Amino acid sequence: MKRIAIYFFWDKDGIVDDYNIYMLDDLRENVEKMVVVSNGKLGAEGYAKLDKVADLIIERENKGFDVWAYKKGIEYVGWDELAEYDELILMNFTNYGPVYPFMEMFKEMDRSDVDFWGITEHYGHDFDPYGKCKYGYIPRHIQSSFIAVRKRMINSEEFHEYWEKMPEVNDYADAICLHEAIFTEDFTRKGFKSSVYVKTQDLRDYSEYPLMLYPLELVKNRRCPIFKRKTFYNLYEEFLDVSCGQSAMEFFEYLKNETDYNLDLIWDNLLRTANMADIKERMQLNYVLPAEYSKKQGTDARVALFMHIYNMDMVGYCKKYAENMIESADILVTTDTKEKEDIIKAAFMDLGLDRVKIILIENRGRDVSALLVGLKPYYKQYDYICFAHDKKSEYDKPYMIGESFAYHCFENVLGSKEYVNNIVTLFDENPRLGLAVPPTPCHGSYYYLIGSEWRENYTNVKKLIEQWGWGIPISEGKAPIAPLGTMFWFRAEALKPLFDLNFVYDDFDREPVEIRDGGFMHAIERIYPFATQKAGYYAAWIMSDKFGKLEITNLHKMLRDANQTMFWNLGIDDRHQELHKISCLKNELEVTKLSLLQSWDETVNYRNEIEKWKYPKGIRNRVKMIIRCILGKRLYGMIAKRVKPEG
Repeated sequence: MKRIAIYFFWDKDGIVDDYNIYMLDDLRENVEKMVVVSNGKLGAEGYAKLDKVADLIIERENKGFDVWAYKKGIEYVGWDELAEYDELILMNFTNYGPVYPFMEMFKEMDRSDVDFWGITEHYGHDFDPYGKCKYGYIPRHIQSSFIAVRKRMINSEEFHEYWEKMPEVNDYADAICLHEAIFTEDFTRKGFKSSVYVKTQDLRDYSEYPLMLYPLELVKNRRCPIFKRKTFYNLYEEFLDVSCGQSAMEFFEYLKNETDYNLDLIWDNLLRTANMADIKERMQLNYVLPAEYSKKQGTDARVALFMHIYNMDMVGYCKKYAENMIESADILVTTDTKEKEDIIKAAFMDLGLDRVKIILIENRGRDVSALLVGLKPYYKQYDYICFAHDKKSEYDKPYMIGESFAYHCFENVLGSKEYVNNIVTLFDENPRLGLAVPPTPCHGSYYYLIGSEWRENYTNVKKLIEQWGWGIPISEGKAPIAPLGTMFWFRAEALKPLFDLNFVYDDFDREPVEIRDGGFMHAIERIYPFATQKAGYYAAWIMSDKFGKLEITNLHKMLRDANQTMFWNLGIDDRHQELHKISCLKNELEVTKLSLLQSWDETVNYRNEIEKWKYPKGIRNRVKMIIRCILGKRLYGMIAKRVKPEG
């Protein structure tokens, strides 16, 4: 067949990633003419890339989504020229592939007696979630990321009228309801026949969207040449509501082990355009590694332990974990005085002075400056680095809470010799792994971190990322995959964007520094994964299987407690109902806040009374925390400014 293709492209920065070119190169072998319509201005490099595969490039304003891009492409080519072709391909950038050559698909579909066809279909809904579909429900439809239209339909009045009278498309719901969801139904009712290349009718009762939720089945067993980009970053609800969340993980492993598709095409695009938290969740980037045996022995990589020790009563504790580094690794320890250097040197002597180096640094910026300033001259000498420090948290009593935080961090970066060896192997086997951090702590007073990982730091992190021009997707509603506790493993190249900022000690506050959230050091603690993403690597969680035993128990206990409380009080059946009822409670609390504001003086007096309670400080702080949760951060802060507590 003589074919023409109109390819819709969009990127917020006008960058054309190589996955686009790989797909178009293959498509080019099957079409006579290639037209690319870009919604938005292309960068010079992107334009040059597309110019090698396209006969015509149209740049237009970013308006109308793919629907109006196709419309403008059709108008630009014109009905007279389109009449010369046997098939018109309408295709967009939302898929990766092909895993198998498109020629295989075209040869098979050439034998089909149809007027239009696609690769996959969506089975619709018996309702209209957007409230805009003319049928009152979402019909079964060929997915608009690839639709082929044959000559009889190209030349029909119905097809011409469809595009000439296409209404304005202003949002995603319009794009679905004014085109994708109705195209198949409209033309079927007009007497045109259709089909799809990948038959999935047997999966209809399992999922209305097999391409998204069954990519492994479609590609492996039904030779689907494409797969959705959104499989690796879409709303996790779409997976969790119907499965364990295995779709993207299992499919990626299949691509890695059983196909020739270049995974860098995926990583280059994902890490530039998607939020790291979304990628981590969908691809299950959590590594639980054995603590009692090594999966593999030996590495060619240059490995080091960077450790900062300030508190001399922690030297023995730190040294115990330092002993677990692989024997070929160097150990670089920073501290701030000659006296401390002598103590550390004596303690670490039996690890081999040929591999241990003590570095004196300024007592300014603590562990953050120790890494980014004091150890900067050394990081390029290594491939993989573990960073640890003498974590000593005495902000909460009993002190066991802070002690357990240190245990949490150390066990998951330096838990045993075998575990460390497995981490090194993990980096060897995953060339895009840039940062490996322990999971977010959730014991004791750190429970609040699950769901409030940013604390008071989002604004500062966002401001710094914008100031540095990194252009990394960041969202306050999505957790940073950050090393809370500042202990982690990293690939040296992955933190290069951060080291290249050339921090100096004067960038950090002088000691003594009041430990408070929202400061520069807390912002840097959450910036590590974004530096990693900027460098083209991903961040992941790591934990030992030994620690995993604790984590499973703790998380199950916390979820069960929360569920039981909600079930007993609200009569909840499922997770969505639970979230909905919590939202309703939040609205009721908003009303309560308004009533509190109306009795401002009474509320201020109430808080004054709390401050006077003669209970231990820890209990008073807990009470204030509960009231702060009820009132909300903003209102509580407003009241706090009006109050001058006694004592």
